[in-house]
Amino acid sequence: MCALVLLVAVAAVRLSSRSGLPSLLIYLGIGVAMGQDGLVGVAFDDAELTQVIGYAALVVILAEGGLGTKWREIKPALPLAAMLSTVGVAVSVGVTATAAHFLVGLDWKQSLIIGAVVSSTDAAAVFSVLRKVPLPSKLTGALEAESGFNDAPVVILVVAFSASGPIEHWYVLIGEIALELAIGAAIGLAVGWLGAFGLRHVALPASGLYPIAVLAIAVAAYAGGALAHGSGFLAVYLASLVLGNAKLPHMPATRGFAEGLGWIAQIGMFVLLGLLVTPHELGDDIVPALVVGLALTAVARPVSVLVSTAPFRIPWQEKALLSWAGLRGAVPIVLATIPMVSEVPQSQRVFNIVFVLVIVYTLVQGPTLPWLATRLRLGAGDATSDLGVESAPLERLRGHLLSFGIPQGSRMHGVEVSELRLPAGAAVTLVVRGGASSVPGPTTVLRSGDELLVVATDPVRDAAERRLRAVSQGGKLADWLGTGGEDARPPEPTRRQATATPTFWPWPRPGKRPGAGTRARAAAGARAAAAARGRDSAGQGAGAREAGGQGSAGPTGSPGPEGSGAGSPTGSARGARDAGGSAGSGPGGRGAGSSPGPASPAHGATRQAGAALGERHRDELDHSRESTQESADNMNTHRQ
Repeated sequence: MCALVLLVAVAAVRLSSRSGLPSLLIYLGIGVAMGQDGLVGVAFDDAELTQVIGYAALVVILAEGGLGTKWREIKPALPLAAMLSTVGVAVSVGVTATAAHFLVGLDWKQSLIIGAVVSSTDAAAVFSVLRKVPLPSKLTGALEAESGFNDAPVVILVVAFSASGPIEHWYVLIGEIALELAIGAAIGLAVGWLGAFGLRHVALPASGLYPIAVLAIAVAAYAGGALAHGSGFLAVYLASLVLGNAKLPHMPATRGFAEGLGWIAQIGMFVLLGLLVTPHELGDDIVPALVVGLALTAVARPVSVLVSTAPFRIPWQEKALLSWAGLRGAVPIVLATIPMVSEVPQSQRVFNIVFVLVIVYTLVQGPTLPWLATRLRLGAGDATSDLGVESAPLERLRGHLLSFGIPQGSRMHGVEVSELRLPAGAAVTLVVRGGASSVPGPTTVLRSGDELLVVATDPVRDAAERRLRAVSQGGKLADWLGTGGEDARPPEPTRRQATATPTFWPWPRPGKRPGAGTRARAAAGARAAAAARGRDSAGQGAGAREAGGQGSAGPTGSPGPEGSGAGSPTGSARGARDAGGSAGSGPGGRGAGSSPGPASPAHGATRQAGAALGERHRDELDHSRESTQESADNMNTHRQ
């Protein structure tokens, strides 16, 4: 029976992807069809078992969500997500509870429980729906982080409201929530960092052990948070977030494994919740559920978003989308089992109201979210696909083997291998195209659909991956044109590197035309650089003539190495005679001394004088280069 349920649920994923409906509705329908009022007639009313399995499933779902969340996307949205999951939850609980008390007629205890239960956005619904909607990364990061953060305070509130006896002091409850969140966050970050450190430094004998180890670390974070009387849900999400962004070996395989476990957890949890509900008892609770849901969707959520976003400068279009994207799912239904286990009066009615509310408003919000994003012009449909880089450690070589495919729409299409400009220590070793593999050359042109193998040493592994992602997003000029992002840019050159080869931007930036002063400074800088190169050549030739180790400059104007004359035959012979050797022949070529002669007393003094002269010319050259760099800096400052 379980195998048949899994097969039907997996086939239902295809139906949900085509229809745009969240898959949780289909899984709930399977559970209801198997229940006592359905086709199979299975009688199930164990709320405590449902709560335990629901908690375990939520741990896996949060772990999968944390592993798949990119830190660079949610980092700018962390303050907003923190406000939505704390202040926003408090506002939503108050508004929803007030509506349930005055509009539906529930007492304050039941109203507060419903307000707390439905104020949590569902991580599974958010992760499954939002990742199919091409929203800006800031909005996606805020909504995903909110769904991962707000489970913790909501669970604490539901447990407190379901406890026997009244809550004497509300500020004590707020202090307990803050303490549990702090403990859970500290344990989650610590466990995630220690786990990532261990997996990077301990090579496991099989690649299949890495996904198991990562999921075990995430579950250990939940256990540690719960044992320390902290928020285990926050701990598991933060630990998974750290692990998912720690550049561990075989991370794509780990994410795939976690995604598979997440699907199993969702299927099992939703089917079990469908079994727990009794359809013929829902008739009297449909209207109260619609009223509470309308108050939640049209009033409580928008007000909570407005209050939470007040400290931030956010456009009204993004506020509108945040208000509509507060998706509910299995989390409210699982939390509705807490008052049933605690034997709160009329807890079955609370469960029925929450069940109907989740189904109805998921049907309304889920399919309309892409349409609303398009109407608000918040879609990012032209965004290029990110590279899924697979890393396998090469222990003896202290290197990594990176493999990735070039997705459709990637700007790496048409780029030559040499134009990737990978750091020293990284190289493309194999290109697989159309099932045939070949060793690429510098002029090999990459195409969409190619599979690449890149070998990188350990010190440059992160820099190589950043460069590959930058080229995929911005093309071969990604770093120069500023399209690679800060995390994809190579380290800034040192001053010595910058002053060694002064360069000038040869064309104006878009929207700006250089003024006459800017062009004059650029021309002066170019003349100073040319003069510096001329003095350098002259100084080296003069130093060489006085040292007796080099001939005078010939027609090419370049000095020869010590002991050989470069330039005219006369200069070659003179340099060789002063050094005590014999001169070679050939105009402008190098004269090779056949054998050095005995050192004369004047030879050392002559070399010292030449060295002093050369040192003076080098000082003049450095001064000229500094002047040139100062001119370039002034030009850049004027342009900015």
